[in-house]
Amino acid sequence: MRSRKPQPPHSPSGASLPSLSLTLPSARRKTRTVSLGPVAVGGDSPVSVQSMTKTDTRDFDRTLSEIRALQVAGCDIVRVAVPDMAAAATLRQLKLHSPLPLVADIHFDHRLALAAIEAGVDGLRLNPGNIGPRWKVEEIAKAARDRGVVIRVGVNAGSLEKDLLARHGSPTPEAMVESAIRQVRILEELHFDRIKVSLKAFSLSLTVAANRLFSRQYDYPLHLGITAAGPTFAGTIRSAIGLGLLLAEGIGDTIRVSLTADPVEEVRVGHEVLHSLGLRQRGPTIVSCPSCGRAEIDIPSLVKEVQEKLQGLQEPLHIAVMGCPVNGPGEARAADVGIAGGKAVGLLFSRGQIVRKVAASELADALVEEVSKLGKGERSDALV
Repeated sequence: MRSRKPQPPHSPSGASLPSLSLTLPSARRKTRTVSLGPVAVGGDSPVSVQSMTKTDTRDFDRTLSEIRALQVAGCDIVRVAVPDMAAAATLRQLKLHSPLPLVADIHFDHRLALAAIEAGVDGLRLNPGNIGPRWKVEEIAKAARDRGVVIRVGVNAGSLEKDLLARHGSPTPEAMVESAIRQVRILEELHFDRIKVSLKAFSLSLTVAANRLFSRQYDYPLHLGITAAGPTFAGTIRSAIGLGLLLAEGIGDTIRVSLTADPVEEVRVGHEVLHSLGLRQRGPTIVSCPSCGRAEIDIPSLVKEVQEKLQGLQEPLHIAVMGCPVNGPGEARAADVGIAGGKAVGLLFSRGQIVRKVAASELADALVEEVSKLGKGERSDALV
C-alpha cells in the first residue's frame, strides 16, 4: 500500500461536507492496475464501463443473452448476482460463453464466493457489511489469490457494519472509508493485492466525500457508482452529477450507472458521462439544436432517425443536426458531417464544405450516406 499525504477529515455532518464544485477533468490519480480477464482497471487504462445483469442468474439462456446485449452496447465488465448455490452452479457455463469478464456479486455466505472462484470467475464483489468474520475473508482471499481473481471491496452506505453505525451515528464518509479499510487491511495482511474498492450511497454528498477521502489515503483503483439512483430520467441525472464530480477530479477507474431500467441503458449513460468529460469516446457525437419557432424542419424526428441509422457506427465522428440558419451553418461546418436546416430543406456539410441542398424528407439518408463516404472506422450492418 502506498499511503497518501494526510488530509483534514471530512465532517460527519452533511451540512459541512465539501462543496460539490465541478472543475475541468484533471489528471487521473495514479492507482495500481488490476486485470479482469483482458480488461485492465486502474493505472493508465481507460475508465471502464460496467453493468449488472437483471435476470435470474439460474436462468443460463436469459442471463447469457443479456450479457451479449451488454457487450454490443459497449459494456466492458459484467456482474451477476449469486444469491444461492443454484446460481453459483451456473457460473461455470456463463464464464465459458460470456464475451465479457465475469464478476460474481456475493453477500452473506462466503461459500458462494468459494464456489464462484472454483467456477472460474474473473472477480468478486464482497460487501464488508455482511460477509462475516475474518476467517471467512481469509478463506476467500486464499482461493482468489491462487486463481488470480480480483476482489472488489464493495462498501454501501445502506449496509454498513453495526458497530460503525453505532460509533458514527449514521453512514458518514468516515464510517464508509473505515469499513473499506478494515477489509483492505485483512487482504493486505494475507498478501493479497488484487484489490479494487467502491464506496457507494444514494446521497451524492456522501458518495463524493467518501471517495475523496479514500483516494487521499490509498492508491487502489476505485469503482464509482451511485446506489439505487432511480428510474431512467432521474437516475441518469443523479448518476451523471455524482460520477462527473469525481471523474472531473481525476478520481475513478471504472464506473457503473445503477438504473431501474434495461442494463443496456446503464451502459449507454456510462459511456455518455465519460464522453462528456473527454475521458472516453465510443461512437459518434451528435450535436443537435433543441428546436424552436425558427426551425422549419422537424428536428426532433430527424435526430431520432439519425440516431437509429447510426447505431452501428463505432467511429468517433462529430455529427451536427441543426434546424435553422442562426447557429446551424456554423455547427454543421465545424462537424465531420452536418445538416443545417432551412425552409423544408437543409444544407448538407462534410468536413466544413457544403455538399448540396437536400429536401427535408431525405436529410437523414443523405447524412448517413455522407458518413459512409468518409470511409472511416468500424461499422456494422446497422449502418445503412
